[in-house]
Amino acid sequence: MTKAAEIELAALTKIYGQTTAVDAISLKIPAGTYCCLLGPSGCGKTSTLRMIAGHEGASSGDVLMGNVNVTDLPPARRGTAMMFQSYALFPHLDLVDNVAFSLKMKGVDKQARQAKAREMLSLMQLDAYASRRPAQLSGGQQQRVALARALITDPEALLLDEPLSALDPFLKIKMRAELKKLQTSLGISFVHVTHSQEEAMALADLIVIMNEGRIEQAAHPRVVFERPATAFVARFMGDHNVISGKVAEAADGAVMIDVSSGGRFQALGEADIGASLDMAVRTDHVRLSETDIPGLGFTGIVSNVEYRGASVKLVVAGAGVEDFTVILSDTDYFARPAKVGDAVPLSWSAADAIVLGRV
Repeated sequence: MTKAAEIELAALTKIYGQTTAVDAISLKIPAGTYCCLLGPSGCGKTSTLRMIAGHEGASSGDVLMGNVNVTDLPPARRGTAMMFQSYALFPHLDLVDNVAFSLKMKGVDKQARQAKAREMLSLMQLDAYASRRPAQLSGGQQQRVALARALITDPEALLLDEPLSALDPFLKIKMRAELKKLQTSLGISFVHVTHSQEEAMALADLIVIMNEGRIEQAAHPRVVFERPATAFVARFMGDHNVISGKVAEAADGAVMIDVSSGGRFQALGEADIGASLDMAVRTDHVRLSETDIPGLGFTGIVSNVEYRGASVKLVVAGAGVEDFTVILSDTDYFARPAKVGDAVPLSWSAADAIVLGRV
């Protein structure tokens, strides 16, 4: 297998007419990394993937594989392979010929390319289906054929465009595990576009969260979960409440912010007095209890309750904050249940409230 290479994007930009789809992003993906490009529709993640692959030309900026600038090279000379969302298998060919197709295009003789194709099918545990055609396979099997076809050229990086979106929920979880196992065993970089936070958290060593063509945060999943860089990341990942206000006090690495027509809240971080500020509070670290420390809680009215099995989600409004989310274990909730319309005291520790940056 080809040695993995670092991927570097340098001020990479893509403009379609009057629209900037990717806005001068810079990023390093270390060799052998499982990287997920994550964000809402239209954020620029697929355009970025296609520029890495060479299926879209960059308006400006560079794509480097290892020490080689591949910005102007055709897809076949970049050392990458791309697996498309639709799988794009040939219905009239059996699995061996589907997988071997790119080697046929390169002029590899029939015996050699079919032997390599059977080797790749074996890697995907599809040996027994070699003589079948795509229509005779399940969705998960078709996906493994598409993976085998992409990997047969021994790429330095595999690029995946929402590869799990067409699968049912059970199969998605199974294929997530297979993708991670495959990437680990091959040792090459996978760059995987998704709009699913759960998928990115489960797979990635590096999550790159994009919004309106820019990178909001690029970090390990645990860092993204525990320390979102911006209000967008905190809201998009869904594990923090975002409270916006103005800084009223600042000292000793902490600030106190006033919410318009609402409460006053404490957060760890630094800012100038009078500055507009976003802060975040972990949803799963909020307790249904009073606090003795100013700024680390409030009393609100429950507007929604969702039972989720192992956890219960409450939505609370109060102190100038709408839609404040609380995730409780089922044990904690049923020890002190609350229903819609109840007034409940909320509190959290100082470590669970942080100042957010702005891109």
